[in-house]
Amino acid sequence: MIPAERFDFLWVTNFPLYEWDDETQRYFARHHPFTSPSRESLDTFDSDQGSALARAYDVVMNGLELGGGSIRINLPEVQSRMFRALGISDEEAKGRFGFLIEAFRYGAPPHGGIALGLDRMVMLMARADSLRDVIAFPKTARAQDLMSEAPSPVDDRQLAELGIALRKVPHGSS
Repeated sequence: MIPAERFDFLWVTNFPLYEWDDETQRYFARHHPFTSPSRESLDTFDSDQGSALARAYDVVMNGLELGGGSIRINLPEVQSRMFRALGISDEEAKGRFGFLIEAFRYGAPPHGGIALGLDRMVMLMARADSLRDVIAFPKTARAQDLMSEAPSPVDDRQLAELGIALRKVPHGSS
């Protein structure tokens, strides 16, 4: 449907800030708990979670997502409100993220990021049918690397050094 010589890009914005989870009967951060609410949602993102929008974005080329990111929260009170809206108490937030909230008090600038899938861009521009056609060391459907034979066994000394213990799983169990 898309002519071979065309590369059409678009930005997708206005993502929901939260997503509802039927199992736990609560909202959780759709992107991550550091994503800034949209300017329009700033006053109500913690009281009207179902309507809150995020300052998040995806870049799409010819209908395929190439990457996504967001503008991060940079104000201590907004970050504290976000944690409370997600069911994280002020005490828990201080224990886990106190350093971040404290740093925001010193004036962190607005900031954001994006993670791009360069391999996807190359796949589209090369008109390849699969991502595996354009990456140097493609994995199998079982996440195995046939070239390096990964994953491979790890010796007991390495496991002990990392504090990892393996246990045998009975055959047929998952």
